[in-house]
Amino acid sequence: MVSLVRAELRKLLGLPTAWVGLVLGTLMAPAVVLLNAPYTRRAITAGTLTDTSDLGLRDLGIGLIGPMVLGVVVVSSEYTSTSQNAPGARQLTATLTAVPDRLRLLLAKTTALVLIVAAQAAVTAAATLTLTQVLHGEHAPVPAPARVAAAILYWTLTALLAYAITLITRNGIVPLALLIINSTVVSVSFLLSKVTDLAAYLPDIVGTRMFIRGTDFPVEIAPVTAGLVMTAWVAVLLAVGAVLFHRRDV
Repeated sequence: MVSLVRAELRKLLGLPTAWVGLVLGTLMAPAVVLLNAPYTRRAITAGTLTDTSDLGLRDLGIGLIGPMVLGVVVVSSEYTSTSQNAPGARQLTATLTAVPDRLRLLLAKTTALVLIVAAQAAVTAAATLTLTQVLHGEHAPVPAPARVAAAILYWTLTALLAYAITLITRNGIVPLALLIINSTVVSVSFLLSKVTDLAAYLPDIVGTRMFIRGTDFPVEIAPVTAGLVMTAWVAVLLAVGAVLFHRRDV
């Protein structure tokens, strides 16, 4: 299994699109902190920003494009045509020839994805929070280690969510477009939360409650509960994706 995980790590890191996700996901959050610094300082001075406990942590949200891209391409790359002359030829055919046990293959892919995203999240969180400290000093309290760990977990679960949806759809464009639009342009989940309190338990919203302490939503959810709910979402979708992957033809 170790050799298989290494092979999947090399395969994922050999994809140009994966490196786009790694670079964007790692750099975007610190860049936002830097660009927003003048406005944040003015808001703190003017007294319009009084709760600074989430400074830096909130900015990690913009970097979620990284784990989303990684979660999608680790699956979608297997379904990409390997030849213009044979559009039906896919990488998955060669992969399954080398590793016929589909569930073992999925376990290796999942492990490789978790390792890469967790490492990326740790680096991004450290860079973002350090830069926040440098720019805002005493106005930006150092988050508790548990909150930082929860943010890293949120990134990892988001990648697994994208991974599971792509397993189900066997298409990278649709899940990636929907996830990115929902997280950056207009959050359908947030709009639904204005209609029903149940929307607060959707994975993208409830996951933020693991480490964000601001009270922007009508339902108060404890961090541990939020983590369990998002993990349950991911587990169910992964189970569905695994069953479909096991039963479908290539």
